[in-house]
Amino acid sequence: MKRTDLVNNIFNKQSFLCVGLDPDINKLPKHLLDKENPILEFNKAIIDATAPYAVAYKPNIAFYECEGIKGWEAFEETVKYIREKYPDIFIIADAKRGDIGNTAKMYARTFFEHCGVDAVTVAPYMGEDSVTPFLEYPDKWTILLALTSNKGSVDFEMIEDKNGHRVFERVIKRSLRWGSPVNLMYVVGATQGELISDARKVAPRSFMLVPGVGAQGGSLEEVARLAMIDECGLLVNSSRGIIYASSGEDFAEAAGVEAKKLAEQMGELLVKYCK
Repeated sequence: MKRTDLVNNIFNKQSFLCVGLDPDINKLPKHLLDKENPILEFNKAIIDATAPYAVAYKPNIAFYECEGIKGWEAFEETVKYIREKYPDIFIIADAKRGDIGNTAKMYARTFFEHCGVDAVTVAPYMGEDSVTPFLEYPDKWTILLALTSNKGSVDFEMIEDKNGHRVFERVIKRSLRWGSPVNLMYVVGATQGELISDARKVAPRSFMLVPGVGAQGGSLEEVARLAMIDECGLLVNSSRGIIYASSGEDFAEAAGVEAKKLAEQMGELLVKYCK
């Protein structure tokens, strides 16, 4: 998907919501467990309920790989379902891959050629040759981990060099030599507070994939205030707060209600900050 298409979808829907499809078999509604593929049935229902409000879906690959062949089939069929029913929605494989060149090529081939997603999350810490194979695909996106929302982010991402530049800032700055704002995004956690504005200074035109809103306590308003640009430049992810809004037979309806609430807030923030 081209950047212009993504931006148009955001403004058409007045939303920059990314729904994380992280289906834990132990948390699925019990009435789905007798289905042939409960994860797929769960995903389909969540997608149908939230598609009016979402511009992106982000399946976290770990939740599929842990279920073996059935899980991988559920992932592939989920992507296929979105492509067929909601072709304008951006699909992110949250795989967090990051390996040397030959292996990176195979990962890129898996997700872009075989699975047909729009974007893959990638760890940047093995350097340029572990990232550039993903950037070789036209109209596909590489989403680099930069300033993540987890507590352990301080272990490496916040280390300063002798000039006071932190690792996450150096990652963003160096990677912009490899790609550009039309094929490169950054993971920037909503829980990082004012540091979000530091990431935006280094990447003034880049899109940011922002986890941590909702269950992790990040503020949607704060993210918009610190990082929104004239083309929005944000995809804010919510996973548990939407997909597990209910564990009963009304789980999809409840997910739709929560997605609508977030989308309405996002519409207000687009008016307020997108200038």
